[in-house]
Amino acid sequence: MKKTSAISIFLTVGLIFSSFLITSTIRAQEQQLRPALLEKPMPDFALPSYQGPEVRLSGLKGKNIMLIFPRGYAAPDRWCTICNYKYVELVELEKAQQLRKKYNLEIIFVLPYPRDTVKLWLESLPEQMTKIKNWKYPENLDQLDEKGKQSVERYRRIFPKDFMVSPDNIPLPFPVLIDADHQVSSGLGLFTTSWGGSQVEQNIPAVYLIDEKGILRFKYVSQNTLDRPEYGYLLKILELIRQKKL
Repeated sequence: MKKTSAISIFLTVGLIFSSFLITSTIRAQEQQLRPALLEKPMPDFALPSYQGPEVRLSGLKGKNIMLIFPRGYAAPDRWCTICNYKYVELVELEKAQQLRKKYNLEIIFVLPYPRDTVKLWLESLPEQMTKIKNWKYPENLDQLDEKGKQSVERYRRIFPKDFMVSPDNIPLPFPVLIDADHQVSSGLGLFTTSWGGSQVEQNIPAVYLIDEKGILRFKYVSQNTLDRPEYGYLLKILELIRQKKL
């Protein structure tokens, strides 16, 4: 009986101690994370990745980092199509140009949702790319009125490239981090429930470029959902960072 009581006490103390450690870690991360300032060290954080391993930003020192916060939801049960497109565009750029090798670069995406929701975001890529294709090349193009044809031209400007993603081969070349409690997104001033006319949990889209010493060299926080820097522009900035000219 005494042995059983001792074990119970030991387990209880262990659980309390573990809970204390987890709470302390979360509080430390909350206290540390503040909106990032240019030419200052990027606030450190650690998050689990969709692929499995935890990623800690400071553990990537020695590499340049492109840190991307997609919007995620654009409305309840509707993903931001531009974010899906930009993700696939970067996947294709990496395939074609080997960006990570060229720029000594790690590319990271962060979504403010639990793992199940991040899974849905990734699994939506094939459908989203097909949706964009249908917007750009409608079967009834000749039957559209002037307003409809203007919408088609607008979609072609917004989504200039054509991509296809197979449901059987969702691309995952980059760590996709799970910010389930949006501690990181909130700390950086990105998480919101009201933006761009929609009321839903989402991030304000943002891109951070961090040098190999962990210093923030560039950041871009969108003012509306169409306001995204082109990857060609970001690569010019990365080249300056690589040459230590920025």
